[in-house]
Amino acid sequence: MKKMDNKTQVIVSMIATAIFGSFYFYFTLPAINYQSVDFYFFLITLVVIYFVVQTMLNMKNLGFRKTVDENGRVVFTTEREDDYSNVEKDPYLTKAKLKEKKIPLYIAGALLAIVIFGSVASSPIFHADAYTRLIDIQPGNFEEDIDELSFDQIPWLDRASAQRLGDRKMGELADMVSQFEVSRDYVQVNYNGRPVRVTPLLYGDIFKWFNNYQEGIPAYITIDMVTQEAQVVRMGEGNGIKYSQSELFFRKLDRHIRFNYPTYMFERPIMEIDEDGHPYWICPKVVKKIGIFGGTDIDGIVLVDAVTGAHAFYSLSEVPEWVDNVYRAELLIRQYDYYGAYGSGFLNSIFGQRGVTMTTDGYNYLAMNDDVYMYTGITSVGGDESNVGFVWINQRTKESKYYQIAGAHEYSAMASAEGALQHLRYIATFPLLLNVHGQPTYFMAMKDNSNLVKQYAMVNVEQYQIVGTGTSVLLCEEDYIRKLDSLGISAPSETTQITGTVEDVRVAVIDGNSHYYVKLSGNAIYYAISAATDSRVVLINEGDFLELTYLNSESRIKAVQSFDWA
Repeated sequence: MKKMDNKTQVIVSMIATAIFGSFYFYFTLPAINYQSVDFYFFLITLVVIYFVVQTMLNMKNLGFRKTVDENGRVVFTTEREDDYSNVEKDPYLTKAKLKEKKIPLYIAGALLAIVIFGSVASSPIFHADAYTRLIDIQPGNFEEDIDELSFDQIPWLDRASAQRLGDRKMGELADMVSQFEVSRDYVQVNYNGRPVRVTPLLYGDIFKWFNNYQEGIPAYITIDMVTQEAQVVRMGEGNGIKYSQSELFFRKLDRHIRFNYPTYMFERPIMEIDEDGHPYWICPKVVKKIGIFGGTDIDGIVLVDAVTGAHAFYSLSEVPEWVDNVYRAELLIRQYDYYGAYGSGFLNSIFGQRGVTMTTDGYNYLAMNDDVYMYTGITSVGGDESNVGFVWINQRTKESKYYQIAGAHEYSAMASAEGALQHLRYIATFPLLLNVHGQPTYFMAMKDNSNLVKQYAMVNVEQYQIVGTGTSVLLCEEDYIRKLDSLGISAPSETTQITGTVEDVRVAVIDGNSHYYVKLSGNAIYYAISAATDSRVVLINEGDFLELTYLNSESRIKAVQSFDWA
């Protein structure tokens, strides 16, 4: 058997390692960045592969073969008759060469040591103050900063309900349901001033990808969080989504951005739509601000056209205004937890814990001022069932406000709402935090066992035994305000009278109850009247002259207390 010299072994080992590394990189897509842990493990894998190939070639050179001894044990022997007790006699395996062959293992150990040492050196143990500065929390005034929202801005549905509506809508489309399935993303965006959840479709499997990849994914789904309307938005012939997470080869989104931005580290991409409904992928670019591996933050986005694959990098100051999700909620929560834990140093976060706070187990979104805000409650580390305040964070700009409002935490409010309707056994969704007549108020939908929204509840944050319920948001608010007024918690709600000619009448059936929205001539506001409150509303026609008494609020839809024909 012809022996392979050392130079040839090195060349063969390098070629084998390069081939393996190409496939490994193609499928795992690590960022070529010294701050990426995945990059170090990629290098370690390459070094180990090189060592294994080298070892196998050496064994082949020496003629090793597997045999079984008289005791039935597997042993490796060599075809050569030389005495290998003195390895220096062997021209292919000297002590110097043995040491040389171990160099890849030393390199792998050094790389692993960098990962371990760098992770420890970048941890809050040594940089507690730097971790608190990852997010800038400013004090806020709840009544001034948080406007009272009109009913067409309040997202009534949670993610689970949106998923149910999306799946049901998809099941109605015979031409798509056999080839595509719905993604679980359902990202909340502010689309043309309305809270909407958006989710792409996925190829059903690899065979369905082959059937459809030339045209791409033909549609995406939107769920209006107010009207509960699910809509399949078709892209049109030749304009299918050709870059997504369910694509293969170089149209797969992660691979597309990695080969165009090999050194960038990314958060998981999110699909959004611009004001014209065109889909884009938002790919937040990650940076490490503390040490080598610590202090994860965002310093821009790569925006990818989901149809054409066109891409561009935008710094934080250049991000288009229609983009809502630059910062993921999980990252913002983690940064606040650093802020709450290490404000007085690392040791205090473990032993004294004076002034240490953390976020509660849950968060929600609210569209406001053409942006999407993430909010969560803030509680002490003592494990009590109350909040000391709330934090609101803009997911596009990371502008953060803290509101010091002591009261029940979200799960206590959910239990209170469920108790108010315990005879119906409804389940409360995770609440939104609203400003209702100047009062911090939890708002939540009440769902039955089928995950369908049946009623709504409002719970006062500071006194969570005050619960308003109703089969519509309007009735729920009216019930809640009556209870606040009766307890003297807020000033009695002021009412205003107006007269005018009916210009438009619209009817909406919400959970089986008819709600009439009346618009008077020369007035852009709609006045809401429930048929359950006054059945005479069904007799109102355009051209009638009415006198309305309604509650004063900032809402663009006013709740009518009483009405009559003038």
